[in-house]
Amino acid sequence: MSTTLRWTTKDLDLFPEPLDDTRYEIIDGELYVSKQPSVEHQYTCNQAANRLTNWSEATGAGVVLPAPGVIFAEDDNVAPDVIWVSTERLARIVGADRKLHAAPELVVEVLSPGATNERRDREAKLRLYARQGVEEYWLVDEPGRQVEIYRRDPDAQTLRHMATIGSSDRLESPLLPGFRVQVGQLFFPR
Repeated sequence: MSTTLRWTTKDLDLFPEPLDDTRYEIIDGELYVSKQPSVEHQYTCNQAANRLTNWSEATGAGVVLPAPGVIFAEDDNVAPDVIWVSTERLARIVGADRKLHAAPELVVEVLSPGATNERRDREAKLRLYARQGVEEYWLVDEPGRQVEIYRRDPDAQTLRHMATIGSSDRLESPLLPGFRVQVGQLFFPR
């Protein structure tokens, strides 16, 4: 008889504080361990957060958080690269522990190098965010210099691929009226 280990947030509490840039995430009970990747990855995260923050502050519509922990359940605990959450939703999803416990409207993940990391972002996180009610998911491919846009399909209760846009295209969203950025501006200068 074999049993599968199912990781929980309580298990993470037993880990020593990492002395480096190790990041632990649990998706559907599976533990994912990764390190903060390259300067290009961090630059792209920062650019996305800055552009969203500028729009958000101008409109007063919500807040942007870089790499927040989101605890959906004991066995679903992730740290997206960037999120945007409306002011109204933020009040509902912050728990007594001052952590997020439900889906923000927008999640931005910058693909991390490596097959396991890419599979986590493209498959496991996509399914998790769809299941939890994220409205829009931007999957940013820094080496490919493009953004895949997924939006909630209310009929199917899933996130559906809407477009893949390249460096010369403008990133816009019905979720963020008036927000625009040329995709190429998100990436580290070559």
